[in-house]
Amino acid sequence: MTDALVTGLGVVSPTGLGTDAFWSATVEGRSAIGPVTRFDADRYPARLAGEIAGFVAEDHLPGRLIPQTDRMTRLALVAADWALDDAGIDPAADHAAFDMGVVTASSSGGFEFGQNELRKLWSQGGQYVSAYQSFAWFYAVNSGQISIRNGMKGPSGVIVSDQAGGLDALAHTRRLIRKGTPLIVSGGVDAALCPWGWVAQLASDRLTTSDAPDSAYLPFDKDASGHVPGEGGAILLVEDAVSARGRGVTGYGVIAGYGASFDPRPDSGREPGLRYAIEVALTDARVTADQVDVVFADAAGLPELDRVEADALAAVFGPGAVPVTAPKTTTGRLGSGGAPLDLAGALLALRHGVIPPTVHVRPDPGYRIDLVTGAAREVALRTALVVARGYGGFNSAVVVRRAEPS
Repeated sequence: MTDALVTGLGVVSPTGLGTDAFWSATVEGRSAIGPVTRFDADRYPARLAGEIAGFVAEDHLPGRLIPQTDRMTRLALVAADWALDDAGIDPAADHAAFDMGVVTASSSGGFEFGQNELRKLWSQGGQYVSAYQSFAWFYAVNSGQISIRNGMKGPSGVIVSDQAGGLDALAHTRRLIRKGTPLIVSGGVDAALCPWGWVAQLASDRLTTSDAPDSAYLPFDKDASGHVPGEGGAILLVEDAVSARGRGVTGYGVIAGYGASFDPRPDSGREPGLRYAIEVALTDARVTADQVDVVFADAAGLPELDRVEADALAAVFGPGAVPVTAPKTTTGRLGSGGAPLDLAGALLALRHGVIPPTVHVRPDPGYRIDLVTGAAREVALRTALVVARGYGGFNSAVVVRRAEPS
């Protein structure tokens, strides 16, 4: 059975546009969390976010795409371009159209676009609503726009399972690669930092109300009070390993294992499903717990959810037996873009032999995990586990293995 090899990364993160900018900021622990500037958040209980600064869509995309796309789609299109460039793929020349597909994740769709059109509807009338509203808000729009822009007519789709969706999309990508599609563009990008998107996220009761950027998002800390939302994510180019290596590409790493589960009803008395998802991922990857070198945690930032994750990791790996990190403390939680960005970070960690730090956190010893804080930790790495959970009970885990030169 062929491997699914990640050969290209396209990163759009609050901490940096492009892989190099993101990775240097992540290793150095530079945070992008600050007061919301994209709209007036003063009247809301949560007022901090991880925003992407300096992104000008017109610098990267043709003008015709601007009026028909939400900010998240513009970011996703540019990230896809960067991932293809990184992999050295020219879609028009290197593959037949039906040999290339797109599978992305989405948590919210084009919220900002939809908000603006709803405002026109109620203030001016239906005749002022853009025809592009019919698809610009939709969850699948990133997959659609990436496939159209690059002439990709193979299997495509979208996965909607909140923060877990990014890993679920990459797992589905691996299935498609194994079924014979040589190239899939995958990952996720979300950008719902507008009043409509903000109140939707507030409804989860999981956002911190702290106004201090350095102490607002503190997973596994006694002072944890919720998370900070952000925007962005990563698009990954995934190829059939045999095909990619045939053209001399080593790639970043292999998607080696995947597990997913759904939490039982809260009052059922049954164990949450996260440990099961992790165990399934390890079995699927054919690795034992002691062969995993680092865990990129979901890091909810709420005591009860941090406890569930820490207990699952301790049960699988043993208390403090594997380094754990949560670099998303520099970006905030990015919806469907969070897990693909973590996966990109994990692949870069494997390549460089560096575990980036979890910033601002003073880990509570009661969680019994070896949380990497303070500074990056240099260590030989071959295998990483990425964990993600989605609102409503989704649990996903992916094992990635460092790519070796063929």
